[in-house]
Amino acid sequence: MKPNEKGTFGHDLHFLNTNKKTIVLKNNNDKCQLVVIPDYQGRVMTSTSNGLNGKSYGWINYDLIASQKFEEQINVFGGEDRFWLGPEGGQYSIFFEKGDEFTMENWSTPKSIDTEPFSLVENTETSAVFNKDIQLTNYQEYEFSINIRREVSLLDEAQIKKNLKLDFDDEMLFVGFQSENTMTNTGPSAWTKANGLLSIWILGMFTPSENTTVIIPYKDSLKLNTDYFGEIDPDRLKINEKTILFKGDGKYRCKIGVPFQNALPIFGSYDSENNVLTLVEYSTTEVTSYVNSLWKHQDDPYEGDVINSYNDGPLETGKQMGPFYELESSSAAKELEQGDSIQHVHKTYHFEGAYESLNSIAKQTLNIDLDEIKF
Repeated sequence: MKPNEKGTFGHDLHFLNTNKKTIVLKNNNDKCQLVVIPDYQGRVMTSTSNGLNGKSYGWINYDLIASQKFEEQINVFGGEDRFWLGPEGGQYSIFFEKGDEFTMENWSTPKSIDTEPFSLVENTETSAVFNKDIQLTNYQEYEFSINIRREVSLLDEAQIKKNLKLDFDDEMLFVGFQSENTMTNTGPSAWTKANGLLSIWILGMFTPSENTTVIIPYKDSLKLNTDYFGEIDPDRLKINEKTILFKGDGKYRCKIGVPFQNALPIFGSYDSENNVLTLVEYSTTEVTSYVNSLWKHQDDPYEGDVINSYNDGPLETGKQMGPFYELESSSAAKELEQGDSIQHVHKTYHFEGAYESLNSIAKQTLNIDLDEIKF
């Protein structure tokens, strides 16, 4: 690939620099790089494992960003690691107002996690720290006062190998980064389940392909949530004995969720068309309450999902936000006294190389032989 050719990191960095203030983190002789935008809540827009000429791994909404305009309900700028809060739906939702039906027409993303900037408070060659004070009101009209601290860090080769407990050869292209997100109750009262709790929700948006498969290993008897946007055809979702396979082609709108009892702390995707293996690792706690984001009144509002994957597709109107697919993780929902905090760490890794080498990583981390992926 040539610099500034579409699909390269150089192209996307030039585009983003033209339209927004950016922060670039880099290491490994500038082969590993990522670009962060403070105006988009300290969002990691994209990364690369091979410098400016390398592939750009994040999905970017060029038209929306270039327009310099904001949409009303949501601004789908893209990005590999964006900060959100849950729950999205239900009686404690922060995306719907009290009394509204849970329909697309009534749904709206809070501005503080959609269009308002985060403040950059510290920046080194490999990290950036952001801060934001947020006021939110949920479906019960309970008012939250929140401080968010978000640190984005580029990981080096030794950290990646240690985190994933694996080794890889010198021919492998790789990049890894993490966001460490802390949410503090700065309001006058404690957060309780009766009033509604919040979770930290990190979403990564990636460019789909006809041959991209989301891979989610799981434990115990699976209770997969497929109720978000209707039934999912078996040619898009396969459940094996220990692994969920979900098509990430950006052609059909559907979403799956893995609850606490089945979730393992790692999942990912494989794009056989471009020979890219993506892994997501996230932090876990002993707390077992997770917000439920289904768009309906819920019997169990604290038995939500830990892992989600969304495949974008046309809406009923024919319009489409993407196309993209998402890999998402959520923190637990915890009752917080004034001044108390909850933290969530979300790590993203990309590997690009020979099939045999990628398959070895997939076997060690996702407990799957890539030869088993068949749709």
